[in-house]
Amino acid sequence: MDTINYTPGPMPQYTPGRDLIGYGEKPINVEWPNGARIAVSFILNYEEGGEHNILNGDDRSEAYIWEKGGATTEVLNGRHLMSESEFEYGSRAGAWRLIRLFKEFGWPMTLYAVGTAFQKNPAFAKACVRDGHEIGNHGLRWLQWAHLSDEEQIEMIKQAILMLEEASGEAPVGAYIGRANIRTPELVKIAHEQLGKPLLWESDVYNDDIPFWRDCEHEKDLPNKEKKGLLMIPYNYVNNDYKFVASNPGPGFPGAFVYEDYLKNEFDQLYREGGRMMNIPLHTRIIGKPGRTNALRNFMKYISEKEGVWVCNRRDIAKHFQEKFPYIPGKLAVKKTD
Repeated sequence: MDTINYTPGPMPQYTPGRDLIGYGEKPINVEWPNGARIAVSFILNYEEGGEHNILNGDDRSEAYIWEKGGATTEVLNGRHLMSESEFEYGSRAGAWRLIRLFKEFGWPMTLYAVGTAFQKNPAFAKACVRDGHEIGNHGLRWLQWAHLSDEEQIEMIKQAILMLEEASGEAPVGAYIGRANIRTPELVKIAHEQLGKPLLWESDVYNDDIPFWRDCEHEKDLPNKEKKGLLMIPYNYVNNDYKFVASNPGPGFPGAFVYEDYLKNEFDQLYREGGRMMNIPLHTRIIGKPGRTNALRNFMKYISEKEGVWVCNRRDIAKHFQEKFPYIPGKLAVKKTD
């Protein structure tokens, strides 16, 4: 029988610990603005131009999250016509189709924007800010960060912040790195502190339908009154449009009608519960295809006809939550008492 070596207790490189309890049986009432029953956050992942490509000094073409995705499509030490073209569809056509769609409804979204990708399409970057969309940090490059050191991650996060600000005219106040490791959320906060840039939220978690505070390891020796904590706004994969192109066999959306139907069902359940948030993750090269955009539009029209729906960006969610539930060390959320 094989022996498994196990060292009890968290090791520094594996902090923070886990929380399997959360808010428990009776979650807090978030009290969304104007009595809204639900906060809906549309998130557009903008990665085109930041993915693996030999022209960027990488050793391979990107094989992840495109129409013919999967390891079998990877080209080592060379370029891949199909993969590159699919990503270009997102930046050339899909991005602008989505800009027009959200302008039709007058709704904001949050961009998870890769620094080098925005740098290569500054017209789109500036159009997003012009139309009232929020710019979030999706990293310097859209690459796997799992084995990077803390120092490497901090430097890449800082470069991405400055690059996004230069390209769009707006510095990000939140981040979702995505292809990250267990240390990344805290390192995002450290990078913002080193640059003197405010950080309102971080979304590299998938464990709730309600925001929550977490303590920061690098603040553990500070007096409680000096600790700032880190507000986590959970993200999800369940509504993610990447399921249209998930590797076969996989849990993908077989068609736009299934995607639309699932979004409506999730919305209905969260709306019924009240006080929850709904994430709708999007990609320009995926949902930006015409038939899928139309399904998204059908869903948007569906929720536009409901009362008590707050369509917002993550910056506004963070500001609301911080006002109602200011950080208290060791607590997920405690309502402010006037």
